[in-house]
Amino acid sequence: MTEQTKKLTTAQKEEPFLKLAFELGPLLVFFFANFRGEWLLKTFPVLSVFGTPLLVATGLFMIATVISLVGSRIVLGSVPLMPLVSGAVVMVFGALSIWLQDETFIKMKPTIVNGLFAAVLLGGLVFGRSLLGYVFHSAFKLDDEGWRKLTFRWGLFFVFLAILNEVVWRNFSADFWVNFKVWGTMPITIFFTLCQMPLITRHTVNPADEETVEH
Repeated sequence: MTEQTKKLTTAQKEEPFLKLAFELGPLLVFFFANFRGEWLLKTFPVLSVFGTPLLVATGLFMIATVISLVGSRIVLGSVPLMPLVSGAVVMVFGALSIWLQDETFIKMKPTIVNGLFAAVLLGGLVFGRSLLGYVFHSAFKLDDEGWRKLTFRWGLFFVFLAILNEVVWRNFSADFWVNFKVWGTMPITIFFTLCQMPLITRHTVNPADEETVEH
């Protein structure tokens, strides 16, 4: 194995962890800032410009999101589509929450993001497009049926997450919602992702087979 291959292999192994760090970083900032909101307001009075502890957490979440997106662009050379869309919604709804001093907008952000992803994926299937394949084609090589099934499952999962967020924020305290957003949604998503591995395995296309078919 050449030195260049070793470096490439190491980079490929590190990339998923870096992506996870960039995605989790802002969420952890949001959780900590909400958990220690009163302390932050007393220690850094300037943060009172944001408003309540949850809105302080929202402001810091927005800042951390921008840093994460810029960091991803610099370190990884690109910004994944889903964090980019989610970040844009964070900016809009976070700004509305702070400007109007209404926590409702930031609480609805996951509903909007997940609903948008669901509409795009399921809507694409209606027109015969498995849009998930365009996003993850570099990570997985699946046949058309595999992409259709995976896109459909993820579409329904995003619908589930949107409904779940509505149930949680409308029926529980803000602190519970923040905790669930950080420590509940992520494990659920990871579990769902792992459950898709059998489908991915069944429909994975061998590159050698593709070349044979083409020739």
